[in-house]
Amino acid sequence: MSTETKLPVTLADIEAAAKVLKPVIDRTPVEHSRVLSQHVGSEVYLKCENMQRAGSFKVRGAYVRMAKLSDEDKARGVVAASAGNHAQGVAQAASQLGIKARIYMPLGVALPKLTATRDHGAEVVLFGSNVDEALAEAQRYADESGAVFVHPFDHPDIIAGQGTIGLELLEQLPDVDTVLMGVGGGGLLAGVAIALKERARQLGRTIRVVGVQAENAAAYPPSLAADALVPLDTVHTIADGIAVGKPGQLPFAIIKELVDDVVTVSEDALARALVVLLERNKLVVEPAGAVGVAALLENRLEEHGINPATTAVILSGGNIDPLLMLKVIQRGLSAAGRFLTIRMMLPDRPGALAQISRIIAESDANVTRLDHTRIGGSLSMGDVAITIDLETKGHEHSKQVLGNLRAEGFDPHITNTAGGSVA
Repeated sequence: MSTETKLPVTLADIEAAAKVLKPVIDRTPVEHSRVLSQHVGSEVYLKCENMQRAGSFKVRGAYVRMAKLSDEDKARGVVAASAGNHAQGVAQAASQLGIKARIYMPLGVALPKLTATRDHGAEVVLFGSNVDEALAEAQRYADESGAVFVHPFDHPDIIAGQGTIGLELLEQLPDVDTVLMGVGGGGLLAGVAIALKERARQLGRTIRVVGVQAENAAAYPPSLAADALVPLDTVHTIADGIAVGKPGQLPFAIIKELVDDVVTVSEDALARALVVLLERNKLVVEPAGAVGVAALLENRLEEHGINPATTAVILSGGNIDPLLMLKVIQRGLSAAGRFLTIRMMLPDRPGALAQISRIIAESDANVTRLDHTRIGGSLSMGDVAITIDLETKGHEHSKQVLGNLRAEGFDPHITNTAGGSVA
């Protein structure tokens, strides 16, 4: 007997959603990743929802939800809240369906996401310091105005729309046995889990489904352990698209029944994942869309005893602020041992800096920035403090540079700590 008969969304709902979406969304590609396959020791593929219209999977659920509204509901308009991707999905779907949309976004939202949402024709209201506060205000406005509230994850139509990714993936990669994706509120994970698990059951086989959260925004592990919705006190992660402090009620009911595991990844792993995707796979992906890749880089499947033959990672979005990308790339390079910042004391005499420069040059490292300070509370007369940013070639090369400096009497201290494996 199918497990889906107990759940609020069925495979039939997802198949119906796929028919609604066929004329209005893109069938995103599945790309093989050689570098990730080599790292994991088995085949890894990437489902590129970062190439979807509006830059993420969110348009799927938003369109299905709004297309099913009555004419009377459509006339009242819709309201939503989001840090960016759901906002753009709702705005695009509303534009296609001729519906007026009001979107609440938290203060400090990335400018590209704010601009893109407005460009789709939605009215944007900035409110609150996070998505949860914006959600509460959007719900209040819906209750007051009569506008239809389009929740980002806690609605059957939203879950069904997101689940269509699972159907596409199985058509494109029939042999897949393990699928990873990010999870915030849970709409994507819940929908894809239903599609994959039920279709696999019909085929007489199994597919593992694994959710991934940023460790500083991981509400699902404690909630699953308690078998109840456990809100987080604080949420702080570069993966703003999954920075949700409390699981959705409907997604949680599905995820606890169908999903094999929910794992967490560090901020450093997220940064490394973005660099790997950009540099080695030529893909621009936002942090929330890269958490599955981060899990592979941190060997989370291996830690949980999962040894897949064919793995797919859903890259759920590509809407990243260029300013954030600059910061993330630097952090990712640091985590990979390719960017090193050191501070040391020198005698304030001619030739000391030249000696440092010679050692670094002979070590085949490259100086990108140098700060030279003679005045400070901890400085003695006759001393100078220097801080140097270096491009290096990995952790072993960084250790070599530090060793060469120490061998000539200097005492460099690392001030960037991402990665944690350079001594």
